[in-house]
Amino acid sequence: MATLIKEWSKLERCQQDNGDEDTTHIGVGPGGDFQANNNLFDNLITGDETWAHLNTPKTKRDSMTWKHPSSPVTKKFKVQRSAAKVMATVFWNAKGVILLDILPQGQCINAARYCSTLDRLKEAIHRKRPGLLRRGVVLQHDNATPHSANLTQQWLQRYGWEILPHPAHSPDLAPSDFHLFGPLKRHLGGMAFETEDDLISELRNWFDNLDVDFFRVGINSLLSRWQKCIDLHRE
Repeated sequence: MATLIKEWSKLERCQQDNGDEDTTHIGVGPGGDFQANNNLFDNLITGDETWAHLNTPKTKRDSMTWKHPSSPVTKKFKVQRSAAKVMATVFWNAKGVILLDILPQGQCINAARYCSTLDRLKEAIHRKRPGLLRRGVVLQHDNATPHSANLTQQWLQRYGWEILPHPAHSPDLAPSDFHLFGPLKRHLGGMAFETEDDLISELRNWFDNLDVDFFRVGINSLLSRWQKCIDLHRE
């Protein structure tokens, strides 16, 4: 983590619409404070994968009920999480979910599959976020092998997408991990679905019904988290 400041300070330039003047998305000021301009958050898309099970038991915290000290002990039956599950890849920004991509059964996420997902993401951006492709996408994803593979890097270079550096093993700096997937898993807690299509429909409905402020808060909280990380690991 000692190189964190150096990594982020290298995240440099994005051409404005006229192609003449460029602005720094993100950097470290003279006093070591983190700085980012509005272009970063306007152009930023974050994405990650998560498993969703057809049967998700409630967490201990969610299943807790208030009881009087003299109340009888409630017997609870242990519910096992089902083995049947789907892999969901979610890309979103400060305005909401742009793409929910479900991995077909029998397939795995490799570089080729991830590039196909990026193709669908590009099409979804064109439909749902007009002008973003022209301004320039800044993508945040982790360092998983499909994300960092040469094939994926070639795809990103071909379309001129910038990558926001993400330190390894840092879920506290990934909005999907610290802001999106937790509430999703709590929402699914206690639910049981007969088919994968039922589960996928519930995922889409949940994402579609989230208020835009929910997404804005998640993206905007990145700046304070970056600053806290730098303060903790300042050289």
